[in-house]
Amino acid sequence: MKSLDELTGTATKTVDVLFINPGHTASVYQGLANDLSALEPPTLAALFATYLRQGGASVDIVDAPVFGMGPDEVAELVAGHYRPKLIVLAVYGFQPSASTQNMTSAGMICRLVKERMPACPILLTGTHPAALPEQTLREESVDYVCGQEGPQTIAGVLQLLKGETQVEQIPDLWYRKGDDIAFTFKGDLLKNLDEEMPMPAWDLLPMERYRAHNWHCFDHINERSPYASIYTTLGCPYKCSFCCINAPFGKPSYRMWSPQAIIKQIDVLVNDYGVKNIKICDEMFVLNANHVLGICDLIIERGYDLNIWAYARVDTVKDEYLQKLKQAGIRWLALGIESGSKHVRDGVEKGRFGTDKIIETVRKIQQAGIYVIGNYIFGLPDDTLESMQDTLDLALEARCEFGNFYSAMAYPGSKLYNSAQENGWALPETWLGYSQHSYDCLPLRTEALSAAEVLRFRDQAFLKYFQDADYLGYVEKVFGSEVVTHLKAMTQVPLKRRIYS
Repeated sequence: MKSLDELTGTATKTVDVLFINPGHTASVYQGLANDLSALEPPTLAALFATYLRQGGASVDIVDAPVFGMGPDEVAELVAGHYRPKLIVLAVYGFQPSASTQNMTSAGMICRLVKERMPACPILLTGTHPAALPEQTLREESVDYVCGQEGPQTIAGVLQLLKGETQVEQIPDLWYRKGDDIAFTFKGDLLKNLDEEMPMPAWDLLPMERYRAHNWHCFDHINERSPYASIYTTLGCPYKCSFCCINAPFGKPSYRMWSPQAIIKQIDVLVNDYGVKNIKICDEMFVLNANHVLGICDLIIERGYDLNIWAYARVDTVKDEYLQKLKQAGIRWLALGIESGSKHVRDGVEKGRFGTDKIIETVRKIQQAGIYVIGNYIFGLPDDTLESMQDTLDLALEARCEFGNFYSAMAYPGSKLYNSAQENGWALPETWLGYSQHSYDCLPLRTEALSAAEVLRFRDQAFLKYFQDADYLGYVEKVFGSEVVTHLKAMTQVPLKRRIYS
């Protein structure tokens, strides 16, 4: 496990590929970054590192957020202590749609590294670069952009730099050709995940430094580290208009690691790194019965004491799943409830279920002994003040153990982004403006509401929910008074917003 002292040691390290995880938590989360937000490992970068290692390449990872490094510090570290053939910034986020908010940090790192190491090629991969490859290549100090998932393209560029291939033979690559921007061809996605990316390269990361979300550890609030996140699938079969998750895949897709491969990852996390708190990053984990129950059965066989959270949909939670999920240590399910208005949900292709079904599903999960985090979005295209109030009322009635309150964002790669451009609606002026919690946050307006009205309602709804006496009484009953005190302190962390002034 790597420490910052090891990163900044006197020896210069020569590697084929150096991955950089960009991001500056203080800019993205403001005061919430100090203690409340998670510090999550860059799991996709670690998976890509394994893919390259299996091809014989030497790799390393610099994780800027976990050490609180700004772009200047990252550039100094890289220029002073590494001699890579290729630098790759893997631009992803803690939520499936949160890649764009890290582009400000990524762009600054690229520029500062290029100033210090002008001859070293830089490649960007991730949800945002895949959604806007040509624009990214024109605007940022980079040499290459990956148009899809990443691993094969990175490996191809490394071969190019070694003189072992031609640029035209590399799949999914955007690059400069004189004064023009060129694209090679659309390649196939990885299919045999078990063999091609069997496990993230945890040994390249400071695993003891990662920290779970506050709510994830409500029943052991002072034991949030160590923490890890894993993928059991890649892609998503759904087409929600507010989500950009499928931008790197080119289409809705869904590929799985086998349960046997996943249990090997969990074995290493538990036995080698002492990890108990685990996030399953899949956009939709609770979906395929054989996959979900197969993983649960193997965890149950091991007898591990785990605290896992995963994403589900109201219409994918089946009665026969719940007992196994609970036994396997899946203590939290995150439900994409989104809106209290069926009309609004229909407008963003978010399932054909009604409010009664939502409440019924929440209660069913809770009765199985699993906690629920409800995800709600204000400012979807058909929203009005009345429908947003319906969403808040639903959140209060559903009384999930925790709630995430978002404003609708027109993330690049989503249908909402295309709609916003077609309608001429204002988009954030900076990539940080796509962060839900940043000072520059600028949500999407609706037909009826301005962006400021949407954001103000969201911020007030957050306070209303977490200061609600019935909710706090329920939390105290389930988790104890220490968590109530924690939540009260959370509501005192101010989020300053440029749009209000």
